[in-house]
Amino acid sequence: MKVAVLGTGAYGLALASVLHEHHEVVMWSRFEEEILELRRNKSSFKLPDYMIPSDIVFTTDMKQAIKDSLLIVIAVPSIFVEDVVKDLQSLITNQHLCVASKGMVGHFFLSDIILKYIPMDRLAIISGPSFAIDMIKKVPIGLSLGTQNPETSSLIQSAFERVHFCVTDDIHGIEICGSIKNVIAIGAGILKGMGFSDSTSALYITKSLHDIQRLIDLLGGNSSTILSLAGIGDLLLTCTSSQSRNFSFGYLIGNNANEKEIILYKNLNTIEGLDALYSMHLLIQKSDISFPILECLYDIIENKKPCELLKQFLIQKK
Repeated sequence: MKVAVLGTGAYGLALASVLHEHHEVVMWSRFEEEILELRRNKSSFKLPDYMIPSDIVFTTDMKQAIKDSLLIVIAVPSIFVEDVVKDLQSLITNQHLCVASKGMVGHFFLSDIILKYIPMDRLAIISGPSFAIDMIKKVPIGLSLGTQNPETSSLIQSAFERVHFCVTDDIHGIEICGSIKNVIAIGAGILKGMGFSDSTSALYITKSLHDIQRLIDLLGGNSSTILSLAGIGDLLLTCTSSQSRNFSFGYLIGNNANEKEIILYKNLNTIEGLDALYSMHLLIQKSDISFPILECLYDIIENKKPCELLKQFLIQKK
């Protein structure tokens, strides 16, 4: 089976490494210099420990990438998903579409943006605790798979043969978890940067779980999704590991890094939790929903309130 992976970042490359074990893989990026480097070096600075198999094909031609493919995987940062889908809408035929991007754009879910341009029933979302570096090491990995199409579910599980999937039809619940966990990870990093212990981190994660569970329910998802790999699984990983860019970004803030250091880190890394923070803030305002932890983090990051605000929030007895 041929699989097209749209996006050549670390996570896209890691997904391609799994797919390549049993399938033909073509990877696409709109950036010609990036494609030329990948073809020439068979490696990427985004995933330095991974030597790319010589038969993975790289192209800037989306039509070539998806031609004869049965499955298309979108693995670009969430802010670029809409542009990719606009290009894809005139090319896609009857392929199945698997979205590995996490986050929201404005107050819109990625699945809703995709369906706006490509009305289809062969759509799935995958999300869960899976760093790219671990995926290429072939360690056991688990993901939540959200789709309402049994054929799409079977195809994706077959394509990613060594990944353990927990399947649900709660697409929006998975998207909420995949988006908000990056925001919560920034807060976890802030606490660690302030010097708080693992006990405080456990309090923070537990309070966050309750907030997220309530948010999923209020937005029409299944609140039990918080107990899935996309929920508590991904939250635990991103809130406790320095490999998480969002956690590391929060650590800089909590550790009183100067503005120059913070800007440099943002320029060198994709901090999807920042985009998700603003998107989720818009969503809860639009929906008139209270989300205390997110509002606290928004005040710290956007309104430049002191990090001590997060400690005060955690010790409130309510």
